[in-house]
Amino acid sequence: MKFIVSSSYLLKQLQVLGSVINSSNTLHILDNFLFELDNNILKVSASDLETTMSATLEIESTSQGSIAVPAKLLLETLKTFPEQPLTFSVKENNTIEISSDVGKYVLAYAQGEEFPKAESLEEPSRTDVPAGVLATAISKTIFAAGNDDLRPVMSGVFFQFSPAGLIFVATDAHKLVKYSRADIVSSNEASFIMPKKPLTILKNILMSSGADVTIEFNESNAQFLFENYALTCRLIDGKYPNYEAVIPKENPNKLLINRVQFLSSVRRVSIYANKTTHQIRLKVAGTELNISAEDIDYSNKADERLTCDYQGDDMQIGFNSRFLVEMLNNLQSDDILLEMSLPNRAGILTPVDGLEDGEFVTMLVMPVMLNN
Repeated sequence: MKFIVSSSYLLKQLQVLGSVINSSNTLHILDNFLFELDNNILKVSASDLETTMSATLEIESTSQGSIAVPAKLLLETLKTFPEQPLTFSVKENNTIEISSDVGKYVLAYAQGEEFPKAESLEEPSRTDVPAGVLATAISKTIFAAGNDDLRPVMSGVFFQFSPAGLIFVATDAHKLVKYSRADIVSSNEASFIMPKKPLTILKNILMSSGADVTIEFNESNAQFLFENYALTCRLIDGKYPNYEAVIPKENPNKLLINRVQFLSSVRRVSIYANKTTHQIRLKVAGTELNISAEDIDYSNKADERLTCDYQGDDMQIGFNSRFLVEMLNNLQSDDILLEMSLPNRAGILTPVDGLEDGEFVTMLVMPVMLNN
């Protein structure tokens, strides 16, 4: 087994795949990349058992075979090379030799057969989504997903496909984000819950990709196919909570404000908030919004006044400042609308501008009880 490949081309592909590998694995074989060679096509895979990702590379070779190569050692070696062709050749006693312009490097490999195979999806459903849309949907929602192991369904992002459009939802019970596209539809109804790790990997690659992503899925697994990559992952098992039921429909109090100004103010005032609750108070009356925070234990307090466009009854409501900052950071609009009904009901944040046709973002944040 022997092949020649460009050092920077190989490194670029392996760095993407390397994000799948865990820092500590129970199975030693998972610390490796699987190299499967079929003449001038090299398929490289990485896995953590839950998620498997592979890239198909075009190289120079006339041989076949499969071996598992230590990922960390190979990546560290490749990072040090300037652009040049490298020759990989398998030697006796389970070693592979890499030859460069200046030297030779020998590392031990494991048998390719030991490497776990990715799940093959039998008769999957499929939907095509533009890479940019999927990357935006992931980045708009993933920050709102929970980290609670006791509620695994809330630790992922809910995908809902239908002839009416695509919907992506994430919540941790304190905040919820619903991102929908009416301009991209699926021929049939389907839904599943994607774990965070493969979504983070996808988001990072798709940001720079212009291709369409083919999503194939069944009851237990999903596969994302684009460019020369294939990512297969196990879905989160369970029923997603009825998110529509928690979004308040009647919100008579509407606050329209500049997003950047509001974000800066919340950030500044929250420095003076209690470090456990991160509680800030919004008091709104007429065209004035008062944002305040107090940490009684340390006698720290701050308040700021902003002008806003407000329609509704005078009210005071408390929020966790970290949730507000995360949400405002995740929107790109100039102005945002904060809709509220009562101090103990969720507030709804929506961007007023900056969205494409058929694109909708709804963010919900639960209030915190104010201690008067």
